[in-house]
Amino acid sequence: MTEGMEQRRKERVDRGIKVRTDSLYALLSAGEIAYLALPRLVLILGLLLLPLVVPGMYWQRVITITCIYGLLAVSFDFLAHYVGLVSLGGAFFVGTGGYLAAIANTQMGLSPWLTVPSAALAGGVLCTLLLLPCLPLRGVYFAIISLMYPLFSARVIEALDILGGTDGIMGIDGFPNRIVEQYAPVVLLLLILFGLRRLVTTDFGLVVRGVKDNDQAIRASGINVTYFKAVAVFVSASMGCLGGACLVHIYMWSGISQFALDFSILPIAATVIGGSGTLVGPVLGCLILVPISEMLREFGTLRIVFYALILVAFIIFKSEGLMVWGRRKYHQFERWTRI
Repeated sequence: MTEGMEQRRKERVDRGIKVRTDSLYALLSAGEIAYLALPRLVLILGLLLLPLVVPGMYWQRVITITCIYGLLAVSFDFLAHYVGLVSLGGAFFVGTGGYLAAIANTQMGLSPWLTVPSAALAGGVLCTLLLLPCLPLRGVYFAIISLMYPLFSARVIEALDILGGTDGIMGIDGFPNRIVEQYAPVVLLLLILFGLRRLVTTDFGLVVRGVKDNDQAIRASGINVTYFKAVAVFVSASMGCLGGACLVHIYMWSGISQFALDFSILPIAATVIGGSGTLVGPVLGCLILVPISEMLREFGTLRIVFYALILVAFIIFKSEGLMVWGRRKYHQFERWTRI
């Protein structure tokens, strides 16, 4: 550079932030606050505006169902990444929450404003009690057992012809209006994401991550490992039951199809695509997979082939997931600074 000219060099945008703070907003400038808040604002505003910009009632309904799958995917990611319990029982959570909401609405006369939260809490408790004997299991053993629950539940309802049998429970009240139907799952998903982000950074989150890494060491410290696992399962199951409760009020029907394995498999695929351990990544994966599933519906069962190809491509070329890759690229932005 010529004499008198200002010497400058490139520096990563996040370097000064990382020096002063780690995940804390003890920042010195509005620009740095905007740098950290921008991805979150994109997610929040994007989900809130999506039902408005999507053309047609059909695709608006698809976005609503996508958010319900998002709840299941976040539930799976929380339990698998932070607790170490790989659950294939997403369909069991959806079916339990759906049937409880349907019974509360048709038999007890409760409105959707009451059936949705009550089904989420009661369903979370019921699913936790049923999974309680399985909590000592880990890895593939817990995964296989959790997969048996939705299959078992559907066959029992069909064989004993209870809860409406194969016809299901009809005459369920819908949401008060279309705006509530569209935005209830969206707002609930955003609240769940915010709550889980806070939860995993608390002492509870520290303990459950320790349980995942070395449960024997946690048990040796005098901490009740089963209790913390049960609370984590309750949180995860409540999210799935919440999605199932919303689903029955959207379709105004509850049946054994809510125990279908799609509710167990698609959230796992979405987590692989979006990125495990990010909580937001599974939502991004659902925003990709669910609309693709609808566009390929005319291909019938052949769309499973497209699912498999997409999943294989992501595992080979982007095994870390889109959110992890995008976050790394975002933090690699550089700016010119004075020397």
